[in-house]
Amino acid sequence: MAKKERNKVEEAYVYVVKNPSYNDICLAAWDSVLYPGTPVVYETRFGLDLGFIVGPAPSEENTYTPGCAGVRGACIHFGSNDKEDEAENEAQDINEKDIHQCEYCMGCQVTKEPKKVTVTGDVLFLDHLATPAEMAKYNENSAKEDDAIIVCREKIQKHNLNMKLITTHFLLGEPKVIFFFTADERVDFRDLVKDLVSVFRMRIELRQIGVRDESRLIGGLSVCGRDYCCHCITDKLEPVSIKMAKEQNLSLNSMKISGPCGRLLCCLAYEYDYYVEEKAAMPAEGSKIKINHELFKVSEVNILSRRVSLQGADGRVLYVPFDDVYYNDESQHWCVSQEWEDEIFSS
Repeated sequence: MAKKERNKVEEAYVYVVKNPSYNDICLAAWDSVLYPGTPVVYETRFGLDLGFIVGPAPSEENTYTPGCAGVRGACIHFGSNDKEDEAENEAQDINEKDIHQCEYCMGCQVTKEPKKVTVTGDVLFLDHLATPAEMAKYNENSAKEDDAIIVCREKIQKHNLNMKLITTHFLLGEPKVIFFFTADERVDFRDLVKDLVSVFRMRIELRQIGVRDESRLIGGLSVCGRDYCCHCITDKLEPVSIKMAKEQNLSLNSMKISGPCGRLLCCLAYEYDYYVEEKAAMPAEGSKIKINHELFKVSEVNILSRRVSLQGADGRVLYVPFDDVYYNDESQHWCVSQEWEDEIFSS
């Protein structure tokens, strides 16, 4: 289908497409059903290049909605000892082989066939499915990239440039090679480009990236023992601040909350909104609550255990479940339920 005709398409299948060479992820549409691993050719920010289908585009059903208390990090359909869950699985006739992840949290859903959706505006369409000849060219280019890195590093040393070469990539759709590098300051690499052009006889692009982009590009194992989030599960680098660690009562030791890139861990942002939302419905730390004619100070609001810690003047500590803490509009003070108070002080 020509590009002019594609602008008239109202319905199409939308997929997540990943470029393995520089780890870019985007959404692209196509006219028919494609499955994960299918090689495709599409327009990237560097030019026409090869990518692979990751899967159907996420739907609105997968996103986190404020107030959702069922957000979990592991699938609740399988591996559970709860007989009710097992009975529910049997009732839904779900095959474990068809399950990708849990359908109750963001990014987790039962694997389904792609569905056509209405596409509007400037939607990126795949150019075409990769041919065997293009796959052969891609493999040939990949084999040349290691040699290109060696050549470029030699030229960098020759010109005594203060830059660190990260990786290189030969574009599939045109004679062009891209060199990704990091540097502490702006680098004048005009002479370097001339030398590289004389060697490779094609267009040369040098692109400066940051240290977080370096981790996203080359990947590796993070402190949790898994692949970098920026490399394997996120499509862009979100800003992360120390405030996010404070809100989640995490250690502020930079060694514990920083990734191998030296910047704050990307995962600090994952649950931040949930913590802010949950804490907004509870008394702030330092506020006072009167219990049994005695004032207690809120020392901690623990989102994981869903308990508020209260400390008395004599050092005594009480733990109150979230469900037993409420704001009294008449007195304009935080209070605990009478049932909880009676249970604690009757013993």
